[in-house]
Amino acid sequence: MTQERHLLKRIRVKKVKKPTLAVMSLASKVKGQGVGSAYEEQLALVKEKLGSDYDIRINPLGSGDVTHYHTINLRFFFHALIHRRSTIKVGSVHFIPETLEGSIHLPNWMKQIFYKYILVFYGNMDILVTVNPMFINKLVALGFDRARIQYIPNFVSNEQFHKLPDEARTAAREKVGIATDRFTILGVGQVQTRKGILDFVDVAKRLPDHQFVWAGGFSFGKITDGYETLKEIVDAPPDNVKFIGIVDRTDMNAIYNMADLMFLPSYNELFPMTVLESMQVGTPMLLRSLELYEDILFDYYLSADDNETFATRISHLATDKTLHSHWTKQSLSGGKRYSREMIGNQWEAFYEEAIATKRATVYH
Repeated sequence: MTQERHLLKRIRVKKVKKPTLAVMSLASKVKGQGVGSAYEEQLALVKEKLGSDYDIRINPLGSGDVTHYHTINLRFFFHALIHRRSTIKVGSVHFIPETLEGSIHLPNWMKQIFYKYILVFYGNMDILVTVNPMFINKLVALGFDRARIQYIPNFVSNEQFHKLPDEARTAAREKVGIATDRFTILGVGQVQTRKGILDFVDVAKRLPDHQFVWAGGFSFGKITDGYETLKEIVDAPPDNVKFIGIVDRTDMNAIYNMADLMFLPSYNELFPMTVLESMQVGTPMLLRSLELYEDILFDYYLSADDNETFATRISHLATDKTLHSHWTKQSLSGGKRYSREMIGNQWEAFYEEAIATKRATVYH
């Protein structure tokens, strides 16, 4: 009888054992970049959605049933090699070589090695997850199997990013040092050539009556592409432009709320967290016409291809309250499309399928 009880106890323990999810990321070590924000949002959602059903471990020495690599650090490259037979390896694709052009400046030989490393890292994954459906074809063109690529978009929490009352908007403007009644255009992101900083400043010069504010800094220091030129502009901007540096994410909701328009003239993006954050707040968005936006942002934003048109669109928004109200509503509609609950269900289904694949591999 004692042996039977002992056997039943062992069976019960085995039956309720939680699958393990190892989460590998060093994204939060570099402040002011979208990869870190995307990781923090995804991790918080997974913990809330799956925490009771999964054993979630952050940067463990070992692996899990599923190991999700959010960043491509060399430490994680070797980790993936060591544990290649014991886990399902998932890699988040936040960039490919072409999207790094205009972000960092490296000697050509070093750049070629780094770009090759990125592709080898992705090649070591069992599944790749991209936040933009347009990237699927780009990855296939680089030699990756379409069947191993999945699309799950970024999202942001409406608890952290939401509309604030007028008093808070006024307080945010006063804190930054701008007039409370001046039409204010906000740019957010790292100060780098790819983000269109030069265009942002050029458009500001065309519209001297409006206030332009850029939140973000040189997250990668002097290796930032165009660092010397951009540093001169940041240190001595036009009178109607303010560079307020890297802002802690906990303070960014107020920054979005103080703006009348979000303006991101970036030349290359995947799915910017700044866009999602703007939509949750209901800040109208003016973006460069990029193919990558077409299948994810639909008609939630205004677009243009050149600085003259950017300036014209801003002028219209500043003087036409009905037009501004329309694009505020469009932005809010976009925020609802990428809700936390919807994306949470996608991640839950994704990890369940990965766990099932792992078990099928082990037991069959």
